[in-house]
Amino acid sequence: MPVATLAEAPRFERAGAVFRPLAVPSRGAVELAVWSLELAPGVTGEEHSVSREEVFVLDSGALEVVLGGETHRLTPGDAMIVPPDTLFRLGNPGAEPARATVCTSAGMVGRVGGTTVVPPWAS
Repeated sequence: MPVATLAEAPRFERAGAVFRPLAVPSRGAVELAVWSLELAPGVTGEEHSVSREEVFVLDSGALEVVLGGETHRLTPGDAMIVPPDTLFRLGNPGAEPARATVCTSAGMVGRVGGTTVVPPWAS
């Protein structure tokens, strides 16, 4: 069984977020894409949507998710399920970094404004 360590994962940054791919196609996964996400305190991400269901599990810190116009606050251990093609935005209202594990299907693409984004941390 292949092991993809966080220590060896590349680091990608976008809009105040740090993404580190774990189980993704470039690291041996076939069907799923799993990565680590870190948001610094006070960071609010870009509003966007994704082409496939995406699940965020908060490991530490706090996350505020605006999903379809409704605001949700996550505490460690909570999961947020984002349906495909639904606008959402993540923010860290806390004083500590927010760390989450994110899972989706391989091949997911995002849409930010009118632009399609193929996230390098998901492939």
